[in-house]
Amino acid sequence: MKGMHTIKKTTVVLLVCSFFLTGCSTTSGGGSKAISVGPATSSSYDKATPEQVKSTKDKSAKKEPKIAPQKTKLDIIVPAFDPNLPEDPADYEKEGIWPELRRAEAVRFAYKMKLALEKTGAFGAVRVMPDQNATGDLYVMGKINTSNGEEVDIDLNVYDISGKKWFNESFTHKVKADFYSNIRNKDKEAYAPVFKEAAERLVEKLHYKNDKKLMQLQTLTDLRFATNFSEDNFSKYMKVKNGKASLIAYPAEDDRMFQRVKSIRIRDQLFVDRMQPHYEQFSQQMETSYKMWQKQSFAEVQAANKASGEAMSKAAAGVGLIALGILSAISGARSNNVGNYTAGATGAVVAGQVGVGLLSESSKIRKEAQVHQDALNELGKSVDAEMAPQVVQFEETSKSLTGSAKEQFAQWRAFLKRMYEQEATPDVQL
Repeated sequence: MKGMHTIKKTTVVLLVCSFFLTGCSTTSGGGSKAISVGPATSSSYDKATPEQVKSTKDKSAKKEPKIAPQKTKLDIIVPAFDPNLPEDPADYEKEGIWPELRRAEAVRFAYKMKLALEKTGAFGAVRVMPDQNATGDLYVMGKINTSNGEEVDIDLNVYDISGKKWFNESFTHKVKADFYSNIRNKDKEAYAPVFKEAAERLVEKLHYKNDKKLMQLQTLTDLRFATNFSEDNFSKYMKVKNGKASLIAYPAEDDRMFQRVKSIRIRDQLFVDRMQPHYEQFSQQMETSYKMWQKQSFAEVQAANKASGEAMSKAAAGVGLIALGILSAISGARSNNVGNYTAGATGAVVAGQVGVGLLSESSKIRKEAQVHQDALNELGKSVDAEMAPQVVQFEETSKSLTGSAKEQFAQWRAFLKRMYEQEATPDVQL
């Protein structure tokens, strides 16, 4: 009876262990500030800039892109992508996200999107900017959902200057198993298909737009820019409701203030154009390292997935053998036959030992998978996106700009506004 008591006690312990192991596996008034994209109004300089519109997914049928040659070519702003970092830094590792690398990717992805859009030939100037507060006819705003060398998944949100949404969609691509090993792909971008597909989707949407309305968008762009300097003088030409703007009148052709603002906008476009080499150089500087990261990350993800799969199968086998040992012990304990009782006890011990051994091996494989994850983490080092300081000049006044691209653009816009106000009130010391 003492032996049977021992086996029953062992059975209970094993049973508890098996359960434990199983368990461990905008405003609607008159100001354009309510619109989610485009320059802010003159009255909002001391207020926080609007947050980017949250992405939603809209799966639409994919068609071959078509574009009529007579279509008005709209200028596009591509803000740096949303890196989509978790709010709690503690979740970075759990979600497989490394913030420094992801922030660098956010800029790189915007530049790759720019190249894909330019390649279509369907648009005017395509410019990368730090955020959506620059002036353009269309805004292509992206968010990174996944990027690990093997899979890339982005959300794309496209709005025009009126605040109207053109589409919200997700675009995904899985890199082929032999992509990085194929010498012919040495200079190719592993994620190129996802940007190409997104660009073609925008071309398709453009095809169905009325050309007259596209031209009105360009006028609206000028007016939105004008309200950045004088909301009182130019908001009367637009109606803003529920975050969307529409034209209600056109400024007179000889409107001196409007002509002045249009000339300032040309200077603004030239400044934005001068920022583009910064994004090109940024992408080129990280090109070699990033492609190496993609290749290594692809291999690490493949190895981690394999190791994880092996660990799961071995853990399942280990738990299964423990369960078999429990059943064997129970069967032997219930038997009045001494031989069966002994066999049951032996089976319980052997199965338990083998099961625990397999679980121990599974733990080692899981640790190996963790090493792969740590290796990926080491690849995601900090990348500084600071721009070189520059001196800008407007007529006889100069201004030194410093900081990041976003900070320099904000300083530039404030400088332009000051120049506009100085001309409007030449006798007032600003």
